[in-house]
Order: sequence, then structure tokens, then C-alpha cells
Amino acid sequence: MLKNTPIRAITLGASISLASCLSLISTSTIAENISAEQMTKDITYLASDSLKGRASFSPEIDIAADYISQRFAEIGLKTFDGLSTYKQTFNITSITPDKVSVNLNGKSIDKDNITVASTMKSFSWKNAADIKTHILGADDDYRSVLRGVNNEGGQHLILVDTAHADIFKRYQQFLNSGLTKLTFDDKNKAEQGAIVLVLTDALTIENIDIQVTTKFSKKLLSNVVAVLPGKSKADEVVMFSAHYDHLGTTPDGKEIFNGADDDASGTSAIINLAEYFSKKGNNERTLIFAAFTAEEIGGYGSRYFSQQLNPDDVIAMINIEMIGKPSKFGAGTIWMTGMERSNLGELLNKSLVKHDIEIHKDPYPEQGLFYRSDNATLARLGVPAHSFSSTQLDKDQHYHKTSDDLSSLDLDSMHKVIETFSIASEDLVNGKITPTRVDVSKVEGHGKIF
Repeated sequence: MLKNTPIRAITLGASISLASCLSLISTSTIAENISAEQMTKDITYLASDSLKGRASFSPEIDIAADYISQRFAEIGLKTFDGLSTYKQTFNITSITPDKVSVNLNGKSIDKDNITVASTMKSFSWKNAADIKTHILGADDDYRSVLRGVNNEGGQHLILVDTAHADIFKRYQQFLNSGLTKLTFDDKNKAEQGAIVLVLTDALTIENIDIQVTTKFSKKLLSNVVAVLPGKSKADEVVMFSAHYDHLGTTPDGKEIFNGADDDASGTSAIINLAEYFSKKGNNERTLIFAAFTAEEIGGYGSRYFSQQLNPDDVIAMINIEMIGKPSKFGAGTIWMTGMERSNLGELLNKSLVKHDIEIHKDPYPEQGLFYRSDNATLARLGVPAHSFSSTQLDKDQHYHKTSDDLSSLDLDSMHKVIETFSIASEDLVNGKITPTRVDVSKVEGHGKIF
């Protein structure tokens, strides 16, 4: 029923009033390029309860796509690659666990302590010698171990010390929703494999009996992509991107992962930057504004998009990820991932010197953030593609929690961040600066299983 409701009418039903949000924004600003009122309207709607967390494959993510499309149309942007709509729709193969049972050392393991990532239709493990087994101890790096196993492919059993219970649960939520493949050939052995993680205090293997079957299904996803054609350098592309999907609701449907910071904030930013550059009308290069789907389940929106254009034409990609709260460097400040991989950050900072503003280097290198957003796909193709953020990941109490709602944001800081983007990217947009390319030989590839 909501899908047929006019977007402007839905906006009025957002859970927090526009007037109360605007009261949180001060009058201090570094520029007057971005409308604080319009920014607030956009994020208020995208993070509203009516969109139920914008989960991939949900009816509500389609409603969010309609809203973004309408905003692009109001701005007067073109569609991408001659499409009749701003929606770039594509098929994916979804692989979800069906039946899972794990018996370890004669003891049946509760399903809450099992996580499975599999691209195999079924498998039966009764002999530990036939698979690769791993012990993930209390002092081991969870992400590093899992990344290594995923990059290797094949069949793996990982026993996880209960000290990793929190991160185990986060990966469990992600993997239990299923794996996604843009293309999947049942005969492609290189893509077939399985990882079974068991959260346990018994970090020894005497005997195993693991039985798993999965379900394969085709599903539709949609990016929302718009174009502002360039003038003298129309064949050169500058991208502004963000992901508009999030985690949906809790399994019982009672609580909503609104994803206000992650990443309604970034999506609102690219919409309002599109509006600014469209009104200014001096972009010598072609600008593409992409709201990607399925980032939270593996970055499949950006993966599909990267196959629809020549990456050599993309001069730079500014991927905006979680800008709703002040960074450790102060309100309105930004940091970027992978600053050492190109000189994009250095060039952008030259435009900010007179404003006494600086884009900072990623303060959380141990988190591997360069690979954890949609920039990584284009970077693997040589594009100077980086994510820009203001989140304090070491202190953020709302990341991937139902509390990531509008009330948790600092809209004044967010507004200043978007103003900073409008200033910093000016010479990039008008063709005066060209960053160095990313060295693809130094960028890790995608995992083979997920």
C-alpha cells in the first residue's frame, strides 16, 4: 500500500518532525552551498520508521529507491547509460542456509552458536581430515582469520573461542541472511566452498558430524544512478556514491535498524551535492551520483555497477559513508580511507587550505575500512576510489544497532561535512585536478565464498 502513496505525503509521516530537526542545526557554516533544510528533509525520510530499515529485497527498499529517484528527477539529472529510469535493476543469485546440524565431539551444537557461509548446495562432513580445520583463539584477530579463509576458498571448519561472541553474532546476522552472487555457475568449482564457524569453549576436534543444505533463488536488486553531463571533459567521470540499504528489522519485526548514520547520511549527502552542482552548472567533467544497494550484504550494487562502465573513464570516486556524527578531529571534519593509495586526499586538501579545514587520514587502520565499503570494488579496477567518513568507530555505540536513528545524529556537523565536500571537490569537478591511479597489484581481491 505504501508503494502507491505519494512520496511527499510519506515524508510528512516521518517519526521526527522537520521543525525539531532543524532546531538542532546551528547557523554557523563554512559555506552556503547546501540547504540544511533540504538535507534534513532527505535524511528524516530515509531514516524514518516507515522504511523499516531499508533491507535488501524488502518492499521498503524499493520505496526508498523511489524517493531517491524522485529527488534526482526534481534536480533535473539524466539517467545512466540511456536507461528509462534512474533505477539500475539487476538479477542476483541468493544462497541461504536451509538445514544445518553440527555435532562436535559427540555433542549437538545449538543453532545460535553456528554460522555457515556456503556456495554448495549441500555437504556432509564426518571426517575432519577431509576438510581444513582452524582454531580461532581468544587473542586471534577474528576478521583477519576469516578474511584469509575466505580468500583461500575451499571447505573450512573454524572453532571460535567464546571471547569473540560479540563479533561472532554480527557475522552470524550477516551470513544467516544468505550469500549473494552476481553470477553463479553450478559447475564453477572455484566459487564453490563452505565455511562453518562454531562458537565453543571446546577448542579441540575429536570427531565431527556436520550436515548442511542450502537454497538457491534469483532475486532483483536496484541501484539508483543519475548523471550530470559534463561540458569540455564529458568523457571523464567523477563519482559521488553512498549505499542506501541497511539491515531492516529485528527477526521479530519489533525493532527497526533505521540506519540513519549508516548510510542515510551518505545518501542524503550525494543527493544534496547533486543539487548543488546541478544549480552551479560549471562541471566540466561528467558527474555520476550513485546510491548503491546491497552494501550491507557484500557490496553487490557497486560490483554490478562497476561492470557497466569503463573504469579507465572514472577520474575519482568519493564514496560517502557515515557522516552523521562528529569525528575525533572535531565537528564537521572528515577522514578518508586508503589516503596513501592515491593523491586524491592531498589534492582535495589544497582546496580546503584557505578554509583552515583538512581531510584526515583514516584513524582506524586496524579496522580494514578501505575494503569495507563500496569504494573497494572500483579501487580494485585502478580508480582512485576512497570512502570518506566522520564516524568514531572505536566509540560509536549505535553502529549496526537499532539505536542508529535520527536522534543519535549531530545534523549541524553533518551539514558542515557536506559543505566541505562541495568545496573540496570543486577543482575535481571542473577538471583542474586529476588524482593518481590506485595500484591494483596492491589491492586485495574479493573473497571466494562471500
